[in-house]
Amino acid sequence: MVERRVPRWSEFSELIRPRRLPGDATDRRLAKAATVGDLREIARHRVPQAVFDYADGAAGAEISLRRSREAYERVEFLPNVLRDVSVVDPSTTLLGAPSTLPLAFAPTGFTRLMHTEGEGAVARVAERTGIPMALSTMGTTSVEALAEAAPGARKWFQLYLWRDRDASRALVERAKAAGFEALVLTVDTPVAGPRLRDVRNGFSIPPALTLRTFANAAVHPSWWIDLLTTPPLEFASLHTWGGTVAELVDRVFEPAATIADIGELKASWPGALIVKGVQGVDDARAVVDAGADAVVVSNHGGRQLDRAPVPLELLPAVVDAVGDRAEVYVDGGILDGADVVAAVAMGARGCLVGRAFLYGLMAGGERGVQRVADVLTKEITRTMQLLGAAHVGQLAGKARLRP
Repeated sequence: MVERRVPRWSEFSELIRPRRLPGDATDRRLAKAATVGDLREIARHRVPQAVFDYADGAAGAEISLRRSREAYERVEFLPNVLRDVSVVDPSTTLLGAPSTLPLAFAPTGFTRLMHTEGEGAVARVAERTGIPMALSTMGTTSVEALAEAAPGARKWFQLYLWRDRDASRALVERAKAAGFEALVLTVDTPVAGPRLRDVRNGFSIPPALTLRTFANAAVHPSWWIDLLTTPPLEFASLHTWGGTVAELVDRVFEPAATIADIGELKASWPGALIVKGVQGVDDARAVVDAGADAVVVSNHGGRQLDRAPVPLELLPAVVDAVGDRAEVYVDGGILDGADVVAAVAMGARGCLVGRAFLYGLMAGGERGVQRVADVLTKEITRTMQLLGAAHVGQLAGKARLRP
């Protein structure tokens, strides 16, 4: 028999611990987010559907995007126990310079559509965190404005080759003058991928004021107020554009780019040259032979060729082929600090993350991006501790893909 009694109030009161949330509405939203996935759900309700889908979606049936996520779900860690992990150092070097984490913020297009603070907010978080940030050719902040927004950040400039080669060269010169340390040449976009969510949403730059968008404005008034009461979108490379993203890509980007263009860029650029969009071992060898200092194993986040190779699956073979001559990075499907640790354990020097910080930006501007950085830092550190790795050099071989 269990003896029953009436609890004393002093015992009961100790169990009452109301959660104290910040007074600011944005901080309250962000405080509830324990993962990037939580921030994604917050973002979904903070911006118009077309804007969310532009960041969240991918090409075709989105098979490549799903496969990238599924690859990280198939990762099996191989921990060691009884290792001193009281202090863990997740820092590394990227392109020969220190980075507090083995990751960089990837280039993303039309970022100020996610939140009016845009790339400047991302760069300031990167500066505080101590990681690099890449500005896209299709970004909504100029290279000069970004350099002013975060003068101490490690800044990379992502370049798409244009049909107008003089315009491409002018962009490179501007990045050089603004103090950008690396050039990220993206090579997987000869034409636009079939991004069907954008087609179905009628997504355009800037957003067109149709009956549908007026209706959407009723449920996202703060986003529309920000758009209409802040300075017009300023592109890193364009003065204005009125049309769809696919129309812009097909009109402006160079489908006739070749390996020879890498050598020309290398000769004119004083910093490091990263080639992003490598999807095969032979191409990895070719771009490194042509002068690339680093390659990013990437299928553009699944946003170009659907059914493309899965970057994480391809990573070890690329590392074996060129890892002794160039740094190898990976992107696509990375939404957790454990994903970053897995990629490094399988040979990557570091990772590029894009969607993750866009979710944070949509959820809460600069504070949302900072939340993403904090979450990823905590997850990376804890995963390393559980693996028995006190620094990133001890991660090699601690992850593998299950069939």
